[in-house]
Amino acid sequence: MTSNIPQNEGLVKYAPAVLVSTSKGRTKDKKKELRNLQDLEKTNAHTEDILNSILPPREYTLDKQQLMIQSVLSTPATKADVLKLQEDLETLLQQKQARETGICPIREELYAQCFDELIRQITINCSERGLLLVRVRDEIRMTIQAYQTLYESSIAFGMRKALQSEQKKNEMNNKIQHLEREVSDLNRQVESLDTQIEQIETNELKRQEQEEKSHKEDVEFLKKTNQKFKDELEKLLSGAKK
Repeated sequence: MTSNIPQNEGLVKYAPAVLVSTSKGRTKDKKKELRNLQDLEKTNAHTEDILNSILPPREYTLDKQQLMIQSVLSTPATKADVLKLQEDLETLLQQKQARETGICPIREELYAQCFDELIRQITINCSERGLLLVRVRDEIRMTIQAYQTLYESSIAFGMRKALQSEQKKNEMNNKIQHLEREVSDLNRQVESLDTQIEQIETNELKRQEQEEKSHKEDVEFLKKTNQKFKDELEKLLSGAKK
């Protein structure tokens, strides 16, 4: 992909840019041919070609006309270069305020650049060792990606379970509230029925007392009437004898 002039802030060392074309009307076919020149077989590739296959050249335009290609540096690294790489890594970690622990994309990117630079240095001295390190690097990246996918999947699963649990909790709370309202209504009905029962019992007791009183009065009245008739009868009988 063609882009503006890249920033040389990374840890991978690049050679000076090379002018490829100044034609305004270059076609996609020419760009494809240019990329095809960089795709080489691993069995008979030269060190520089292997470097380009491991770390593809950067492509950018200058003044919207000149196509520039910048490949990685193919000069062997010295001990001073390795120490400089370590120093640059520490400096960038501090400048970009990378986290020392935990997940940090900045730290991950810088260490990835550092590893790519080490692969570049080793590939120059031994291309087979460099290609093997590339396999190791790619395998580590795939493993990390698999763990990341698993982590994201577990987070999504946990979120779904949390939402389901929250939904179930809300349903249970609504059910509890509904049952509590039913219990409250039933309690009110029980209280109302208890009041009615007490009222009925009170009324029934009064009615019984009233009936007993009326019955006693009737009995007393009948007794008195009977006694009166008895007395009158005795008087009549006594007068008849005389």
